[in-house]
Amino acid sequence: MSTLLVIVIVALMIAVVISLVRGIIAFLNSTKEDLNRDPNETGPSKNQQMQNRMMFNRIKYQAAAVLVCALLLAFTR
Repeated sequence: MSTLLVIVIVALMIAVVISLVRGIIAFLNSTKEDLNRDPNETGPSKNQQMQNRMMFNRIKYQAAAVLVCALLLAFTR
């Protein structure tokens, strides 16, 4: 059982890193897009929405990893 939980933790850590990198890329693209954006245009851009989505995904994956770590600790004691 503990081997399965360790594999799940590693998979969640990979998902966190992927979400973080995609969020940073969206942030860099939105910064470049903001410089060239029409000043009359309102609301968030596609890249800004992508950035928010990726950062929220990162938080979800981190929370899931913490819960799995707690389960792993509970099972090993």
